[in-house]
Amino acid sequence: MKLVRIMHPGLYESGRWFTLSLEEQLANIGADVGRAIQSRAKGDVQASMYAFERALELIDFTIDDTKNRKRLKEVLRMREFLADYFVGNNQYGFTDKAWQDYFYYFGYIAALKRVK
Repeated sequence: MKLVRIMHPGLYESGRWFTLSLEEQLANIGADVGRAIQSRAKGDVQASMYAFERALELIDFTIDDTKNRKRLKEVLRMREFLADYFVGNNQYGFTDKAWQDYFYYFGYIAALKRVK
């Protein structure tokens, strides 16, 4: 049996992740995706994969969040596309810029919410 490493134990177990809006959750996921992209560009495959794994864990937390049920299809597709991009054959043709653009808007919305 393989043990699952939890990289964000405080977020899930305390329930803090579930207090965030979907946009805030996606902004946090985007931060780890951005780190994965930056690390890969620098040739640090290990750091890139670690950041990617953190992003996957946050996506899984988002999937578990019952308030996101209506957007579950989008979140699941995003997970599939990200996995294909980082560890598959990139059959969907995504680029670093496409991922950065996708997550940028969630970061922007989350920042606006913090200002209010």
